[in-house]
Amino acid sequence: MLALRRTSAKISNLNSNFTHQLRSYASSRQQLVILGTGWGGFALLKNIDKRKYDVVVVSPRNHFLFTPLLPSTTVGTLEFRSIIDPIRNHGFRDEKHFHLAEAEDIEFKRKIISCRSALQPSLTYELKYNKLAICVGAVPNTFGVPGVYEHAYFLKEIADARAIRHRILRNFELSTESVIKDGDRKRLLHTVIVGGGPTGVEFGAELYDFIIQDVAKIFPSLQNMVHVTLVESREILPSFDDRLRAHAEKKIGKRERMKLLRGTVAEVNHDGIKLTDGTNIQCGLTVWSAGLAPRELTTRLDLPKTKQGQVIVDNYLHTIKQDVEGVYALGDCSYLQSTPLPCTAQVAEREGKYLAKVLSSSQSAPKPFFFKSLGMLAYVGEQDSLTDLPYVKWQGFKSWILWHLAYTTRLGSWRLRMQVPIDWFKTFIYGRDISRF
Repeated sequence: MLALRRTSAKISNLNSNFTHQLRSYASSRQQLVILGTGWGGFALLKNIDKRKYDVVVVSPRNHFLFTPLLPSTTVGTLEFRSIIDPIRNHGFRDEKHFHLAEAEDIEFKRKIISCRSALQPSLTYELKYNKLAICVGAVPNTFGVPGVYEHAYFLKEIADARAIRHRILRNFELSTESVIKDGDRKRLLHTVIVGGGPTGVEFGAELYDFIIQDVAKIFPSLQNMVHVTLVESREILPSFDDRLRAHAEKKIGKRERMKLLRGTVAEVNHDGIKLTDGTNIQCGLTVWSAGLAPRELTTRLDLPKTKQGQVIVDNYLHTIKQDVEGVYALGDCSYLQSTPLPCTAQVAEREGKYLAKVLSSSQSAPKPFFFKSLGMLAYVGEQDSLTDLPYVKWQGFKSWILWHLAYTTRLGSWRLRMQVPIDWFKTFIYGRDISRF
């Protein structure tokens, strides 16, 4: 009995010591606030040592979006939920550590963030931080062209893809009505894509596949009226190898229902676009994918920025402002002073992983950030992709296979790695789901 009491006392002492250590460890944790759930913020959240930090995330969306496959959702090749990963599934210590809100301003001297709820805009509050990672990304750049916000569709978020899908199916259903004149049908079934970057080209590719694979079966009488125009003032896919870019242009040029038009948009209106040379192009859908601009928060911050509005950071992704400590910026909203980098998902993700390693490490002198591109992929339609790797330049079917394999392995969770191939398989066997809801 005495031995049992002694054993019980030892266990009690061990529990007491362990609890004391946990409390001491918890009290030493700093609060790291991450603004944004894009590629940079998500990579930082997944890789940071949560034993060292209380990680708080502020974002107007509660999921990570796998943007390379976003164009595939616009026509039903993939379903929307197959490319989003819920943020709350990634290890928050407290459910209150995620805020579905927008950061409106930051006071760097007081280390205070002013937030506004994304669910109830009248609800505002402040958050404190010890370290801050600004990963708010960017917004579509309209270049001041009149009518873009009012009449064009962007392709940057799941809501954008849903709106485009809704509009495409609306135009097809409306075109089947007997009271609609042929001229109006041709306008409704004409889609104009402004911008020849990867997003614009891949959306055009997905839409063209939908036309030749599904429209021919479901809307046979409308097939000859459907048309896609890709408008670009310069080269398409400018960051790709010249030979691969030429292959993409040749591919588009051979298509009967799609064409590449060189020009600059002067205005977007309710039934089409107007070019700077005076040409009017009527269409039922205009998708704007012509570049990026800084968010309002980024432009408002009292930090050194470029002419384009990006926060300038040093080789450790820290702001270069002397009297501001513990503030980092990464992804599309940042500009690496020593080596300017492209605004891509690959750059943002690598920056997020790097910052997580730096903040989790006890080293006083970390290595500076270094980026080497792993390569680029782009789908151009009809089971044809471009693969631009450091030592491999592929096109065609084998590149298309690699495109599928690469993106499947890059998806953030095993759930998505199951859902995306299943969606591809369903589309291959049964065609795309054209339900409008």
